[in-house]
Amino acid sequence: MVKGVTIVIGMVIVAATGFWLYERVPAQYNPFAPLSIDDPPTLVTHYKLRALANHPQACLALLQQAKQRGQLNFRSVSDTTGNCPLTDTVRVQNFGSVALSSSFLASCPLALSSTMFVHQRAVPLAQSEFGSRLTHINHLGSFACRNIYNREGARLSEHATADALDISGFGFANQQQISILKGWRSDGKGREYLHAAFENGCPYFGNSLGPEYNAAHADHFHLGMRGYGLCR
Repeated sequence: MVKGVTIVIGMVIVAATGFWLYERVPAQYNPFAPLSIDDPPTLVTHYKLRALANHPQACLALLQQAKQRGQLNFRSVSDTTGNCPLTDTVRVQNFGSVALSSSFLASCPLALSSTMFVHQRAVPLAQSEFGSRLTHINHLGSFACRNIYNREGARLSEHATADALDISGFGFANQQQISILKGWRSDGKGREYLHAAFENGCPYFGNSLGPEYNAAHADHFHLGMRGYGLCR
């Protein structure tokens, strides 16, 4: 009898704690609150982004919310089979007012993380670090059915599941362009913007690899969903 009462009391305490967290703790620190596209990056936000890989409908609903707010234009694409099957994939056409060099295929979590990164970090940093509005993002692609570094016998690359985007540069309203290849080690505001954008973008992704990582990434930022926050 006493044991049963203790269990009930414990359950009540857990439920009360959960309710208190839900009501009082900011959403970005609250594991019980649903993810919002406005949530800043925290460990809890990162956990929620990763969890969306197993909840495609919830992820798609957030993409639709971003679309309604003018932060993203995309369309769903049909599932594919073969050596690199894709499910619940979308084609990102632009990030609202921020155009792309071309549309790209993305898993829903990659599309969502990229949208949050662009509007929460890349856009405001353009004004504060570069002094002009971000209007364009150049990229080298997302989906490619291949092994990592194209090595025979290696594991599949994140690109084989459309879980990574390679950004190669940025364009601004003042007509200036910054390429990662030329701008990363240059002097001036372009370099400052690239470094700030990369460092501030890391928390939105499982791994972020840039020019400091190795020679293969000298000309782009690899922003992928695997991992738990590698930033190099």
